[in-house]
Amino acid sequence: MKTKEIIYELRTKNGLSQDELAEKIHVTRQAVSRWETGDTLPNTETLKLLSGLFNVSINTLLGSPRQLICQCCGMPLEDTIIGKEKDGTLNEDYCKWCYADGQYTYHDMDDLIDVCIPHMVKEGFTEEQARAYMKQKLPTLDYWKRYEELSDDGQFEAFKKQLINEINDLQIEGMPKVESLNALVGSYVNLAYPLPNGGNAKFLDDGTTYLGNQLESEFDGERCFGVLANMDFILVSTYEAEGNNPELVLFKKR
Repeated sequence: MKTKEIIYELRTKNGLSQDELAEKIHVTRQAVSRWETGDTLPNTETLKLLSGLFNVSINTLLGSPRQLICQCCGMPLEDTIIGKEKDGTLNEDYCKWCYADGQYTYHDMDDLIDVCIPHMVKEGFTEEQARAYMKQKLPTLDYWKRYEELSDDGQFEAFKKQLINEINDLQIEGMPKVESLNALVGSYVNLAYPLPNGGNAKFLDDGTTYLGNQLESEFDGERCFGVLANMDFILVSTYEAEGNNPELVLFKKR
């Protein structure tokens, strides 16, 4: 699709008139009309505003002239999994798992490989093939080539260690000690917990990336512990396979 068709489709899909779209991104209706007829293209700053408004990448707005790939893990990028800056704008160089709220989430190549291997095995790789591929691929990606430049001098790793200590200090019965925390997108872990009134409640934002892990229960082999946390809270729950029958154990503000 061409940019003119993409803007028209996004505008109508979101129920906006040309006047309403123009007002939201501070241009004239005539400017929107010219984009949709293909007479002109939005400038760079306007493309950023359109990207933020419609939650799509600038690459998508331009008709996807290039294949976006996460420059940390190598995953092909679609709009729904692109990482975000602190202000909510998309960073088209990274996925949500590797970059969240303006923060890189992986600082050790081997840790990232260990997280990626189980997913690659599900796609048909053997563990040996997956590890060999990732060890060859990752050093070619921009994040790892520029790691010293992009690194935060260990601040994020220090934050993760602090979180791990806080979680372990809770001493939840039956839950093993947490050894590591991985980046997890809310939509994958946002379980609906039953309430005493018969309803259900979710506590997470589907679009936010959290830190968490899954741990086998020391008491019940059919249930696992799930741990999720960020700057504001720690959440611990138990559930069966595929997240079924979840029970909230603890929700603690930090």
